[in-house]
Amino acid sequence: MKAIIEKKKLMQALTHLHGVVEKRNTIPILANVLIEAKDNFLSLAATDMEIAELQKVSCEIEQNGIITTPAHVLHDIVRKLPENALIELESSEGKKLEIKTDKISFSLMCLNPKDFPDIHSANFPDSFEIGADKLSRLIDKTLFSVSTEETRYYLNGIYIHSVKEENDERFRVVATDGHRLSRLSTELPLNAKNLEGVIIPRKTVIELRKIIDSKQNTVKIQLSKNKIRFVIDNISLTSKLLDGAFPDYEKVIPTNNTKELIIDNKEFIDAVDRVSTVSSDRTRAIKFELSDKQLIISAENPDQGSAKEYLNVHYTGDKLEIGFNSRYLLDIAKQISGAQVKFLLSDKLSPTLIFDDDDKQALYLLMPMHI
Repeated sequence: MKAIIEKKKLMQALTHLHGVVEKRNTIPILANVLIEAKDNFLSLAATDMEIAELQKVSCEIEQNGIITTPAHVLHDIVRKLPENALIELESSEGKKLEIKTDKISFSLMCLNPKDFPDIHSANFPDSFEIGADKLSRLIDKTLFSVSTEETRYYLNGIYIHSVKEENDERFRVVATDGHRLSRLSTELPLNAKNLEGVIIPRKTVIELRKIIDSKQNTVKIQLSKNKIRFVIDNISLTSKLLDGAFPDYEKVIPTNNTKELIIDNKEFIDAVDRVSTVSSDRTRAIKFELSDKQLIISAENPDQGSAKEYLNVHYTGDKLEIGFNSRYLLDIAKQISGAQVKFLLSDKLSPTLIFDDDDKQALYLLMPMHI
């Protein structure tokens, strides 16, 4: 195998791929990236057996061939090579990969490519397309709500499905960790009608977001019973779906919250950030005291002290004291694209709903804390 490629092209591909490869592997071949030179393209693939990513990059191919070499080491080598370098990749017998530029050379050990898992054999009977910008929005506004606790593994991803909203069918993405919930909708893509719900793992969503960050094209989504594939230009990302049933999230969304709080979102973020400085590192608890035209945000920590800030707000409803996790509040508030954020509250024990006036298809739910 022999290929000549620009550093920028190779670096971009390796940056995406090395996120798929786990740093610690009990199976040596899974620490490697598969590299194949053929037909003026360098194909690079990586997998952790749950996710597989393939990238095809155009370059000059002098000799076809296929090898595997350590992914993280190759990534670090290429990253440290001079900018605008032209990199020569060569392997004569597949046992070592020679990496050369003008005055620099490296030699990396290789493993037999026949031992690399077959990551492209799945059949995907269903497919549809969605704009990269729409998918970015759906991910950004839901990913922070995904649970990282492995006990409820079915919450360790985002849930996508089609749903009837009034007289229209929409494409919906939901995530929750049991403390907060994000629900986003957008126009239903062609061929996504009656889409049954599937749960996409958190790691897959993170890697997907990295890919579409630099793309403005359409994302093709292919589905089978237990796998999903995303195809964008010359990149494909294939992942197993999470087993288990996503909870009936509609049951926890209240419909009778009547106390309305509207506040400038930047003022709110700054105030919560300031007050939470003295809150407990473990609970991050802050308290809201709501009355006519006023919100008092406060925090108390026996070990550090206390803080209080007064804000002018629009509030309709009886006086209310309620506690929240400040980090969860900030996570939601930072997704609000409009100038104002709206809260619908009920009492100190019931879920609070949060809305973005500039994004009518976004709904957030936050459970209160006992203070």
